[in-house]
Amino acid sequence: MPDRFVAPNAALYDYVVAHGTPPDDVQRDLIEETRAALPQSASMQVGADQGAFLTMLVRIVGVRAAVEVGTFTGYSSLAIARGLEPGGRLLCCDVSDEFTSIARRYWQRAGVDDRIELRLAPALETLQSLPATAHLDFAFIDADKGGYVSYWAELVPRMRPGGVIAVDNTLWSGRVIDPAATGDTAAIIAFNDIVRDDDRVETVVLTIGDGLTLARKR
Repeated sequence: MPDRFVAPNAALYDYVVAHGTPPDDVQRDLIEETRAALPQSASMQVGADQGAFLTMLVRIVGVRAAVEVGTFTGYSSLAIARGLEPGGRLLCCDVSDEFTSIARRYWQRAGVDDRIELRLAPALETLQSLPATAHLDFAFIDADKGGYVSYWAELVPRMRPGGVIAVDNTLWSGRVIDPAATGDTAAIIAFNDIVRDDDRVETVVLTIGDGLTLARKR
């Protein structure tokens, strides 16, 4: 273990959030509504620190064409849309009208709804319908874990050189080091190994949130 490794805890997380760009009123209200309306699913929402990171990352990359696989109530898509270059567009893939109806209200309230296209359909079908050329600047995967490998297979060829794919939940609450893992944990482990061995990208796994993998297309 490196000498400067810091084990995360609730107090340290609060410190991290307090010393980064804080959520604005729209984001805070979205967090609260998600928790109130969907208490059993609210943990699917990315954290405030991860949202700020996504906005900054999209700005650094200079993203004009982005895809999100798994939208839920729209916190991550709002963060991505805010970071887009002028004229940039975000395509959101989801299957839940219930969840994304909340997202659509907050996109409108934040003034980014004109940058976002939502397609309610199986994400794999949506991705397969995209042009096969390398035209995407950024993609964010945060959906069903068993589908990660398939989404990766469709997205990597469509990323332009220097484009970035961000993948959420790749540490899966630390369970990825369990040799007896099954189900979603096993799916994440298999996905992580595929990404590690993919020579089309350079990769880093960050400990932000539940684990965030960044892969840059060579």
